[in-house]
Amino acid sequence: MLWGGNLGALELRNEGGATRLRATFPYGAETELAPGRREVIAPRAFAGRIEAGGEIHLLSGHDFNKPLASTAAGTLTLRDTDTALELDATIDGATTWARDFLAAHAAGLIRGLSPGFRVTPAGERIERRGQDLLRTVTSADLFELSAVTRPAYPAAQIEARAWGAEAPDAGLHRTINRWRL
Repeated sequence: MLWGGNLGALELRNEGGATRLRATFPYGAETELAPGRREVIAPRAFAGRIEAGGEIHLLSGHDFNKPLASTAAGTLTLRDTDTALELDATIDGATTWARDFLAAHAAGLIRGLSPGFRVTPAGERIERRGQDLLRTVTSADLFELSAVTRPAYPAAQIEARAWGAEAPDAGLHRTINRWRL
């Protein structure tokens, strides 16, 4: 029987030794980055670099030394829609950081998705709301997306699905242990 657990907008599936990951980073969700500083990513703000075919990475914790997938390697596919940035990735458990990521995710420690980007010239609007400032990012070069423990944008939550033929606990531990061998 198939089984899975749902924790948000990032979905993991084990498919023949590699793990398939699906995630969604919703546009238009306002967040507080610091007291008095709010930010929102406008729809299709990342479209320029994605459509140009620039190399973009999926990382563990914004660390370029811990890549999980990339567009150049053919293991990361991005779709930029009017409502969200959607990603599909294939994660091979061959590296220690990929195994660590999968184990931390299985333990419920990795729950968010966070973009790493640089705002393009004239790619932001800043407005004052009383004592607060709101920055709307309208155009940015996306370089990476990271699986993180605490995302700045809570709407970009993680969802996990591990598929197997056993009970959830047994199948998950077996999958993780297979990669650790």
